[in-house]
Amino acid sequence: MRIGLDGLPLTQLKTGVGTYTVELARALAAQAPQDEFQLVSPRPFHDGASQNGLPENLSLVYSKPNLFARRWWSLGLPSYLRRTSTALFHGTNFEVPLRGNCPSVITIHDLSLLLHSSTHEARAVLRARVRLPRMARKAAFVLTDSEQVRREVCEHLSVEPGKVIAIPLAPQPTFAPVSPDVAEEARRRLGVENEFVLYAGTIEPRKNLATLLMAFEDVLRTAELRPQLVIVGKLGWKQNDLANKLEKAERIKLVGYVSDADLRALYSSCRAFVYPSIYEGFGLPPLEAMACGAPVIASAVPSVTNSTARVIEATDVHGLARSIVELVSDARARQTLSAAGLNHAAKFSWAQTAKLTREVYQEALTRRGQ
Repeated sequence: MRIGLDGLPLTQLKTGVGTYTVELARALAAQAPQDEFQLVSPRPFHDGASQNGLPENLSLVYSKPNLFARRWWSLGLPSYLRRTSTALFHGTNFEVPLRGNCPSVITIHDLSLLLHSSTHEARAVLRARVRLPRMARKAAFVLTDSEQVRREVCEHLSVEPGKVIAIPLAPQPTFAPVSPDVAEEARRRLGVENEFVLYAGTIEPRKNLATLLMAFEDVLRTAELRPQLVIVGKLGWKQNDLANKLEKAERIKLVGYVSDADLRALYSSCRAFVYPSIYEGFGLPPLEAMACGAPVIASAVPSVTNSTARVIEATDVHGLARSIVELVSDARARQTLSAAGLNHAAKFSWAQTAKLTREVYQEALTRRGQ
């Protein structure tokens, strides 16, 4: 049996959705060696798409579009699925083909485009308002990363609850604490000091870096501490002004996009990982940080709990500053949170995510009589 998955998230620098797509596909292929899995895209894949290798029954398929197939979701992909006798298609990033008879499953990671529309480009918001309800109706099942988003999908997209299933994500299997020597080499190469606070993620409005900047300035102004704030991630929409402020601010280091190996090193050696996002469907970076032993400060995102992280209000500048001061200055507090985070992260695995996802595939196929 051939299963297709949306490969478009792997045609650019990998972010959270790209991680979800490739790690889920790897785990699915490992659990069902008798089946064939394809990551299908109308655009060439990024060089790092197959980092760490792929199982023999998982392939990257670049389906170069012709004039007919340039309308990928409405014409090109349905044609490809029909020609290749694909049994089921999984849209891992909010989209599935609206035509054709191939059953589909869609993952809706969050409803940020609808619930926090001011943090996105207007055309993306308009597209989501038009297409998301149609996609949810077309798919046999809707997957979400958390119960929070499951409830939001049912309410805001008017989807019956039995059709929406929450399946949590997981840290990449390679994300684990690294040795001090490895961490030191990566820091030296990136220009990162020994004592630093870390943020990792796309620099975009809903990630709330303006609050982090104000909190960090508060730390430098009111406490006898001089940590470095290290910001990892690519620049997103409407953030040039913020990036300019960050570049000019005292004790802040922008390192841009880094490899998974360097990110592991930074997670493993930071005084604290900070993630004050306004809204998340899951919040993969805090869980990745925990898997590497980092003490975490985060807003109330589904991947963290009060016992595994310092949970703050997203816009509480002074509360965030106090938490940074506490963890930078108190080794025992860091050790306690690090141990709690490691235990919490160990509860999640891509094998479990794939197992639950395969059960949804099977139900979708059964309903189609396949």
